[in-house]
Amino acid sequence: MTDYSRYARQVVLPEVGVNGQSLLRDSSVLIVGLGGLGSAAAQYLAGAGIGRLLLADRDRIERSNLQRQTLYREADTGRYKVEAALAQLAALNPEADLVGLDASQWPQAVADADVVLDCTDNFPTRHAINAACVRARRPLVSGAAIRLEGQLAVFDLRRGGPCYRCLYPETGEVAERCEQAGILGPVVGVVGTMQALAALKLLLGIGDDAGRLQVWDAKQMSWRSHEIGADPECPTCGHPHV
Repeated sequence: MTDYSRYARQVVLPEVGVNGQSLLRDSSVLIVGLGGLGSAAAQYLAGAGIGRLLLADRDRIERSNLQRQTLYREADTGRYKVEAALAQLAALNPEADLVGLDASQWPQAVADADVVLDCTDNFPTRHAINAACVRARRPLVSGAAIRLEGQLAVFDLRRGGPCYRCLYPETGEVAERCEQAGILGPVVGVVGTMQALAALKLLLGIGDDAGRLQVWDAKQMSWRSHEIGADPECPTCGHPHV
C-alpha cells in the first residue's frame, strides 16, 4: 500500500492528486543507458513513485564518470552500472520494484513498459530502441547532451507524428562522444531530469510534448523548439506493416 505522505508535495498538485499518484505506482518505465542522462532520470522517477523501473546498461563505472553521473559514488568504481544503480535507487525509494537488465534483455522489455527513455550515447542503439518502440507502440523519450548543448524529444506514435528515425535517418553518421568533445556535468543532468519530467507528463496525461525537438543552449541559457515532421518514406514507421 502506497504511503502518500512520501509524495505529498506532488499529490497536492491538481495535475497529480491521489489518482495520479496511484497511476504512477502502477506504471512501468524502461531506462536504457545509465550514464549521465539515465542516472539523473532514474533518481527523479524513483523519487516520484514510479512503481516499476527497468534499468539497462552493459558498462562498468569508471572514475571519469563520477563528474556527471551523480547516481554513483567513488566506492562504486569498477562495479556494473546496473548493479550500483539498483542499490542506490533502492536506498532512495524502497517501495519501487527495480529490475536490472543486460544488453540482450531490454528489447523484449520495451513491450512491458509504459514509457521508454533513451539515455544512450550512440546512433545504432538509439535506432534500435526507436525501432522496438515503434513495433510495440510505446512512447519514447529521447535525450542527448554534449559540450554545453542538450536535446530532448518525445516520440509517440499512438498520437501519430514522427519517430526518431524521421528526425535522424540512419546515414552512418557517428555520434560525438563526451570523451572527445567534453561535457559539463549539469548539462547532462538537466537533460536527464527533463526526460524524467517528460515521462511523468506522459503517464499523467499532462500536455503533449510529442513531435517537437527541444534544443538547449546552456551557455546562453536558452531553449528553442522545433516541430518534427513525420517522414512518409521512413522505413521504421512509415509503412503500414510496421
